[in-house]
Amino acid sequence: MGDIREPLRELTECGLPQALEVMGERWSFMILRASFNGLHHFEEFLSELGIARNILSNRLAKLVEHGILKRDPCPDDRRKIEYRLTEKGFDLLPAMVALRQWGQKYGHEVTENPVLVDERDRLPIGPTSILSHDGRILGPADLHLVERANLGVRADGTKAKPGKALECGSVIELEARRKGRDAA
Repeated sequence: MGDIREPLRELTECGLPQALEVMGERWSFMILRASFNGLHHFEEFLSELGIARNILSNRLAKLVEHGILKRDPCPDDRRKIEYRLTEKGFDLLPAMVALRQWGQKYGHEVTENPVLVDERDRLPIGPTSILSHDGRILGPADLHLVERANLGVRADGTKAKPGKALECGSVIELEARRKGRDAA
């Protein structure tokens, strides 16, 4: 990934160790998956996941502490608590989908049912990809580490300008972009 390496011993200079500190164990991911599937109550998580009460309580508290879930009183019964995804929690969806796809690809005989589809066409979603700032699909050879001061400075010394950022629902012609990358 270029001439520069990340300081691998530095746990504070990279987002991965910080993310793993919050989400780095199975039950946190299972609770998050259940939240994406519409579960909101302690008892629902308990019965659906088959998790021990003390572990569930601990993991929910940690997810709330880190702002991934929020605790709110139920509107119809203020004695009950609901756990709802925050914006920070929803931002974990691409990571969850990527992990799910990886597990389906390399897991032992994983047959997805139900199938994750896009709402409009009800066809299976495509593989999760790494996209450039302007929507190009990137592979391992396209990734490099640079010092922050050198952002936008190309290998030949010219300065790049940011392209139009993609927004949710943007259409990317994956096959055309792959062909363009393979031809380059």
